[in-house]
Amino acid sequence: MLYREVGQFKTTYAADEAIFPIMQDRVGLAVIAAVALLIPFVASNDFLASIMIPFFIFTLAAIGLNILTGYAGQLSLGTGAFMGVGAYACYKLTSIFPEVNIVVHILLSGFFAAAVGVIFGLPSLRIKGFYLAVATLAAQFFLEWCFIRIPWLYNNNISGAIEVPTRDILGINITGPAATPFARYYVCLGIVVGMTWLASNLIRGRIGRSWMMVRDMDIAAELMGIKMLNTKLLAFAVSSFYCGVAGAMWVFFFLGAAEPSAYDINMSFRVLFMVIIGGLGSLIGSYMGAAFIWCLPVLFRDVPDLIGFSIESAKVEQISQMVVGGLIIAFLILEPHGVARLWQIGKQKLRVWPFPY
Repeated sequence: MLYREVGQFKTTYAADEAIFPIMQDRVGLAVIAAVALLIPFVASNDFLASIMIPFFIFTLAAIGLNILTGYAGQLSLGTGAFMGVGAYACYKLTSIFPEVNIVVHILLSGFFAAAVGVIFGLPSLRIKGFYLAVATLAAQFFLEWCFIRIPWLYNNNISGAIEVPTRDILGINITGPAATPFARYYVCLGIVVGMTWLASNLIRGRIGRSWMMVRDMDIAAELMGIKMLNTKLLAFAVSSFYCGVAGAMWVFFFLGAAEPSAYDINMSFRVLFMVIIGGLGSLIGSYMGAAFIWCLPVLFRDVPDLIGFSIESAKVEQISQMVVGGLIIAFLILEPHGVARLWQIGKQKLRVWPFPY
């Protein structure tokens, strides 16, 4: 970002409090939006289906966890379970109300995940830190047990799996075997962009400031009039809502069918790693962390092939885990705010260059 804010004057409070007050930021955002809209016309179906669609879904899940952990300061190891609640809720809704638009079901499934998140967020009123993490970990295992042991959730399917039905919008299939990556990409893009905009407005407003006050010093926040019950439970509800929507998208737009193992503890840790590497308390960090964690194995697999050096898939996974583990340790020790903070530092360094803006 080779520009400065010098010379860009604000004449109204609305202009001064805008999300992107700098003109170059707005231009850059417009360029990114244009690239995102044009990617399906130049990329292959395999790239859209295996890279971009899961990237959007993991970004949404990372935003949800970031709201709870990065902004509200409440630890959670049950992200995968809350994603599973959204997936199973969406599956039941499509079975009971098949005539309703699938996007509506996906968004409604987030409310079911929010309700479950509030229930398991109740311990946050009495405990915090490591003990709260253990409580949410218990939620992970309990909900996994429910996904396996309650046949009603998967319509008594013999395989015990969710099978995604075919649904369309304006005659275009967006779920099911007939849905193309082209159509699914745009639906995922629209949902993620809309929910990112919603999260940014929540964080910049009174609710977001309350969350950050609780995160920084909960006792002082309570003395200043912040209600711990409402603030913490709202953080769990909003976070679980985002994770539930992401979980429904994961099975309906990416997997096509899923078993309970799709939302196990490994999913929770994966999303947590995205938030740590991307940056706690940063929406752009959620995008960066999702891109890094999901694309890293692809780079380790494809880049050696380009130079004529192949690596076995098992070794690629091992190398990816080693690199991710090392980066997590490095970020926790050296830069807890992750890649997003490094990006901000880079922008500040570049602004000392002799450019007028």
